[in-house]
Amino acid sequence: MGKFTNDVKSLINYLGGKENIATLTHCVTRLRFVLNDTKKADVNSIEKLASVKGTFTQAGQFQVIIGNEVSTFYNEFISETGIQGENKDAVKQAAKKNMSVLQRGVANLAEIFAPLIPAIIVGGLLLGFRNIIGDMKLFQDGTKTLTEISQFWNGTNSFLWLICEAIFHFLPVGVVWSVTKKMGANQMLGIVLGITLVSPQLLNAYAVSGAKTIPVWDFGFAKINMIGYQAQVIPAILVGFAYVYLERFWKKVSPDSIQMIIVPFCSLVPAVLLAHTVLGPIGWAIGNGIATVVQAGFHSSFGWLFGGVYGFVYPILVITGLHHTLLPIDLQLIATTGGTYMWPIVALANIAQGSAVLGYIYLNKKNVEEKQVAVPACISAYLGVTEPAIFGVNLKRFYPFVAAIIGSGIAGIVSMITGATANSVGVGGLPAILSMQGKSMLPYLICMAIAIVVPFILTIILSKSKLAKVGTK
Repeated sequence: MGKFTNDVKSLINYLGGKENIATLTHCVTRLRFVLNDTKKADVNSIEKLASVKGTFTQAGQFQVIIGNEVSTFYNEFISETGIQGENKDAVKQAAKKNMSVLQRGVANLAEIFAPLIPAIIVGGLLLGFRNIIGDMKLFQDGTKTLTEISQFWNGTNSFLWLICEAIFHFLPVGVVWSVTKKMGANQMLGIVLGITLVSPQLLNAYAVSGAKTIPVWDFGFAKINMIGYQAQVIPAILVGFAYVYLERFWKKVSPDSIQMIIVPFCSLVPAVLLAHTVLGPIGWAIGNGIATVVQAGFHSSFGWLFGGVYGFVYPILVITGLHHTLLPIDLQLIATTGGTYMWPIVALANIAQGSAVLGYIYLNKKNVEEKQVAVPACISAYLGVTEPAIFGVNLKRFYPFVAAIIGSGIAGIVSMITGATANSVGVGGLPAILSMQGKSMLPYLICMAIAIVVPFILTIILSKSKLAKVGTK
């Protein structure tokens, strides 16, 4: 008899029987089910199981939070049901039958950017470190930076830019590759196509506004501007999808015997031509337009209100999965302005969720069963992953969630007033301080203090209000 045998049998029953399970997989802490009929799942009974820390439905998947022993539970579940577990990609594809058109669009966008996040995180941390040693005047009575007084750190600063440039300036290569990977097209040609957007022979995107003349390809009857799309996300997405559909078309119409020649040539060359004549300029205009609108809102006299609303609403977007659609906007802001003031608010929202859980832990410090769920959720949120906190504790009890979104809203207001700006995205929770621009670190510490203290205190206060009766135990 396994460790979770009883709970496994109960979970199968509460899910509507094994015949209701289309497929499943697991991640670090959760079982991810695709159910044939989600209405058959008895959520209340599932959440009462001793080994279950919470449940939620996202991206067409019914997810059951188990915790660090999820792999053991998963193996026992497969053994009991005889269902063959699938990899995450297969489960995601199966889950899309339960999703609306909008949800599928959001899921596809998330899957495109997910492989790029580790690189973006590294780049953000390195940019933050370079700001500390290269921009902050901490020496000789505040007149010199570390790189100005030390040849070693000056060399280190220059060396680290090699990595940062590869990540951010050449981001379109990663975006096009990820699109081709997601859509099942030729990934190597996707990489080649991405490189044609950032080739050194092109005028760098950052130099366009100050250039006296723009080089061109002169075909006699027409000229094409030789402009690069360094750090540009939207042009890369458009070009990537154009290539995918060109490849699909030529695969359909080309004889099998010559597909190896026809498909790559007739897909790549037109895609590159479209990139530099139509899609690139359109994508550039769209990206700049989005950045301009967002900037206008956040930099207006009501910018503090935008920050507050964003901090308040962001956790709600996490519940729906729509938060994935905001990542390209952050990246566009970085490409256009050199930093983003949206991501600091996101990180503050992470912290606020963790602090609300911390307040709940304090209220239930003698309840061992509650702490088993809440402590890992709190740590996870402080490190930037809020789903266990939101779905496992805060949303279920409700009043901690209200405390958290109020706290992140207040922190968002202060973040905008102080002008907190991040070099990059991806580093969430408490570690986000490392991705802030040098001048923003001290103001951001104040915002972090607000995101820690306010939700904690509000959770304790609201536990004695009528809101405490709304949630479930």
